[in-house]
Formats: sequence, C-alpha cells, structure tokens
Amino acid sequence: MRALCWHGKGDIRCDTVPDPKIEHPRDAIIKVTACAICGSDLHLYDGYMPTMKSGDVLGHETMGEVVEVGSDNRAGLKKGDRIVVPFTISCGECFFCRKQMFSLCERSNPNAGMAAQAMGHSPAGLFGYSHMLGGYAGGQAEYLRVPYVDVDHIKVPDGLTDEQVLFLSDIFPTGYMAADNCDLRGGETVAIWGCGPVGQFAIRSAFLLGAERVIAIDQVPERLALAREGGAETIDFSKEKVYDRLQEMTKGRGPDACIDAVGTEADPASSFDAAVDKAKAAAYLSTDRPHVLREAIMCCRNGGTVSLVGVYIGLLDKVPMGSAMNRGLTFRMAQTPVPKYMGQLLERVQKGQIDPSFVITHKVGLEDGPQMYETFRDKKDGCIKVMIRP
Repeated sequence: MRALCWHGKGDIRCDTVPDPKIEHPRDAIIKVTACAICGSDLHLYDGYMPTMKSGDVLGHETMGEVVEVGSDNRAGLKKGDRIVVPFTISCGECFFCRKQMFSLCERSNPNAGMAAQAMGHSPAGLFGYSHMLGGYAGGQAEYLRVPYVDVDHIKVPDGLTDEQVLFLSDIFPTGYMAADNCDLRGGETVAIWGCGPVGQFAIRSAFLLGAERVIAIDQVPERLALAREGGAETIDFSKEKVYDRLQEMTKGRGPDACIDAVGTEADPASSFDAAVDKAKAAAYLSTDRPHVLREAIMCCRNGGTVSLVGVYIGLLDKVPMGSAMNRGLTFRMAQTPVPKYMGQLLERVQKGQIDPSFVITHKVGLEDGPQMYETFRDKKDGCIKVMIRP
C-alpha cells in the first residue's frame, strides 16, 4: 500500500509499505477513506519528537471502511461499516480506561518502559507518533490496523459525510475538551491562544458550553478571520501586546479561563522569550518553547483556569509558577481521552449544532502529502486544515 512516511526532520515521503495484518483477535483492518495532517504532526516534521525511525508511517486522524475483523469481534463490526478511529489507543479494561481516562491506558503502549524513562510514566499508545508511544503505524495510508477496535471506534450513521465526522478522531474532541476543562457555567470570558484547527474547535466549543465571550489570539489573517466567523473577538499578537489588550477588554481583571492551543512550537517571532526558547532548544538546554503558557498564566484572572491542549514534549523553562500559585490558578491538561467525547460530539453534529467541515481548506491525495506538510507548517496558501483522501 501507499503511505506517508517519516525519514527525518523535514523529510516526508509517499512510500510503498507492506499492508497491515490482523495481529490480535480484537484488531480490525480499515480501508482509509479520509485522514488529515494534524498540528501535532508538525512536531514530528520539525524533529521535536524523539524515538522516530526512518520509514515510520505517520497520521493519527483517520476514518475508513472495515475490510477485516479479528476473531474477538466484540463490537459486531461488519465489512463495509464506516468508522472513525481515535488517535489514542485504549484497551477499555485497565484501571484508567475504566475511569474514562483512555489516553492513559496501561495496556496499549508496548514500549511503556521507554516512555516512562522519558516522562516518568507512560501514556497510552498513539497512532503514528514515535516508538516511545508504541511504534504503531499511522493512518496517513491506504489501510490501517486498529487495535482494540471494539473500544477505539465510533460507527458513522448514514447521511453524514467523511468531512463532517473525520475530526471526531482528534481535533474536535481536543478543542471541546479544552473548553470543557474550563468548567464553564455560563457567562464567562475565555481567551484562546492559537487559531489553528484545535483553537477553532475550542472557540466553537466554548460557546456551545456557555461562554459569553471568546477572545482568540493569533497573527495569521485567515485564521483570525475564521475565528471571527465563529463569533470570537480577536487579537493579532504581531500588532498588539496581548496582556495589555486582554486587561483592557476585561476591565483589568483578565479572562476567566485561558486555553493554550499552541504548545511546544510557539512562534519565535512572537516575543523575545520565545526567540530565546528556540535558541536554548537548539542548544539542548531545554526542549519546548512555552511562551504561550507563560502568557496565559500571566493573563488569566485570579482564581481562573489554564487549560492546556497544545502538545508539550519535554522540558520547560522559566514558567511563572509563583504567579500561578499565589493567584490560585487551576491547571487542567491531557492528551484527549477521545472515546469519552465521541458519542456526545457525534450527536451535536447530527443535530446540526456544528459542522466540523468548516475548518477544511485543502483536500489532496496521498502523493501530495509531503508538499502539504510544508504548506501547512508554513501557513501558505491560506492553509488551516488538510484533508487527505488516499
């Protein structure tokens, strides 16, 4: 089959690789009908994620048609069923899965020891996201093996397009969790750093959950325009000081909640500290660039919540924990436990409360994937979200 494969920093190729096979009775094989490039894939493209190997198949936002199931077919899946697959892999039976903390599954990462050495504890396995997180082949391919498929899927009802449901695999639940973390009761002001795909879903999810105002922060004109279409007020950080503007907009109090939808690759041009972070990362004195996290902490009102869904990979430097502690901030963060959210979000799509296809700007085939990684990373051609049809 054809698949997008990692061969080093900035080197993605469309290769021919072996077809996946059933390896466990709870497996299924799907023919991929749609997949996508995620912002967190760019951390692989830019060389920030350790334990990648040349030839690894990428991709963790995937859906398709069932072509084969293992002998322990607990979900009763049939050939031809359309399913969306979460980006995390979870067994459904361990201590954490029983608590709906699916992204912390104790069984799905066969390389848990490697991850524990780096992180102190192992998260669940992830599709197409390094050997530290399981070494699973990803879904930017013609076919995908889905372990624990009885847990790790949602069946697509008739009448919904791939475009409407594909993002149930990751970015819609992630943006929704970002807002859900803020414990919104109605009437709040939420500030969101990053108007990429996850940030766009966080904007709309915050409104769905009762926020009165959403203030979105970015510098890319197309992203800011899409945020405004979703009802957000916007701040262009290249033209205004974010802290000063948020203080002005909230009468000196600060937002009730701040969402970091950027993570480890904050734009080094956004501030002096972000530029220093990049230089230190190059010298291996730290690994991540937490400018957005620092700013979210300083901007959040006393007693407010900071919600982190932007990916962080390693070590952070100069995070103002004294400010956070003394002002009573709450931090909430996680890799998204996607199965917890898939059903309720599918219901919102069916009811017409949201159409997730709004975020798609580019549709391509697998052969165009390597070029689209660069286009997406560099925000060329108005690119916000790339959907791939193998």
